[in-house]
Amino acid sequence: MKFFDTPATWYQPQDLQALSYQCGFCGDKVASEKGLKNYNKNTGKTDAFVYLCPICNGPTFITPKFEQFPSPVFGRPVKNVPDDLTSLYEEARQCTGHNCFTASVLTCRKILMNIAVSQGAKEGLKFIEYVTFLSDSGYIPPNGKHWVDHIRKKGNEATHEIELMQAKDAQELLIFVEMLLKFIYEFPKMVSA
Repeated sequence: MKFFDTPATWYQPQDLQALSYQCGFCGDKVASEKGLKNYNKNTGKTDAFVYLCPICNGPTFITPKFEQFPSPVFGRPVKNVPDDLTSLYEEARQCTGHNCFTASVLTCRKILMNIAVSQGAKEGLKFIEYVTFLSDSGYIPPNGKHWVDHIRKKGNEATHEIELMQAKDAQELLIFVEMLLKFIYEFPKMVSA
């Protein structure tokens, strides 16, 4: 991706006009006035910025069109989830921060398979058999079967169709996956049996 057509010079961290944004590294809503600016020698203008997060010091690049890289990730962390599922869930979330929405959708589909196996389903089943296992075993909440079917359909589209997934697709699936992970792993540990 090319942001500039002309030579640019980045200077030492300095005071900038304050900018409020959600940090793509730590996820906090911050207001920063420290960072770097790109001075374009040909135009004599500043045309892009790197803001430094006051919480984690992560650099956030703001393009001339005011696009943010990295973007904030979607969703929230979930507690008490097995490590392999946490890795997959965080991978799906990170994909949204890098605008990799098709990858996020495919990972959400894979998460459902992994949840089923972690709850006792056999490996190597068809996806629909994992969905049936989750449903028959009571892991899909009431009125949630259409969400699982939605993940199946979106996963199939992402796998077999040319059309790319959009932010809305990934966000919808992550909302459901987050809820399912909380329902199966986080909520039961919050109250002792």
